[in-house]
Amino acid sequence: MKRFSIGYFADGPWAQEALEKLVGDASIRVAFVCARFDRPDEILRDQARRYAIDFFTHPKVNSDEFLRNVALHDCDLFVSMSFNQIFRKRLIEYPRLHTINCHAGKLPYYRGRNVLNWVLINDEKEFGITVHYVDEGIDTGDILAQRVLPISDQDTYATLLQRAHAACAEVLYETIKKMQDGQAIRTSQHEIHPVGFYCVRRVDGDERLSWNQPSRDVFNFVRAVCEPGPEARTFCGATEIKISRVELVPEAPLFRGVPGAVLGCDADGFLVKTADSFVKVVKWSGMERVRIGDRLR
Repeated sequence: MKRFSIGYFADGPWAQEALEKLVGDASIRVAFVCARFDRPDEILRDQARRYAIDFFTHPKVNSDEFLRNVALHDCDLFVSMSFNQIFRKRLIEYPRLHTINCHAGKLPYYRGRNVLNWVLINDEKEFGITVHYVDEGIDTGDILAQRVLPISDQDTYATLLQRAHAACAEVLYETIKKMQDGQAIRTSQHEIHPVGFYCVRRVDGDERLSWNQPSRDVFNFVRAVCEPGPEARTFCGATEIKISRVELVPEAPLFRGVPGAVLGCDADGFLVKTADSFVKVVKWSGMERVRIGDRLR
């Protein structure tokens, strides 16, 4: 019996975990791994070598040359996982079952980039993992599977990444098995919401922390960009401080003051005025000592 053949366009831990699941299924053949051209994933390269899978990169996956090369692999399906080139119609529709993508967002919401940062910034109580068909839009194709995971106040960018790596691999593998068996059901994103929304890529400078916002927003921002992100940044005078964890203060009263003012210090951290109350900074670097009366900006 002919094995179900996949062309894998991939990068990162999510792709690595999913590849292990795929190669562990004797009914599936991963015909090739195409990694990002600008920064090939060396762990994926080692995995491909271990399992005797063709591994390559290409600057233009929509080119005639690339299509001629992948035609030799006779794929039933193309799969994208954190790949960074936009697929065009000819490439999308080249395999028999076309092309699917796994996205760490609850489509049709949180399309686009850096969505795990944005869900925390937006104080969401859940985030989604979605497998969908690729079309000529960005994250707009019909949905094949979606799993929703809860977010608690103990979660940070780091914990969401860890959970998303595992969940992406699981949901992608389950979806591919349904497609292999002809049991996959597709749902138009317009049936969920007629518009949805996009998130833009976060760039240098977006890590700057504004104290002139409510305490809850400060808390969410700091945990959204903590390691392995750039960490929230503020200044005390000319000294830049990285802030990686703040705590909400139970029953902190609401009052007017100077956002960014340091209100108190102890052995565990220091209190900073926000737009509505104050928070406690408990993990930071770049400045050993912060004093009452200092102003952060």
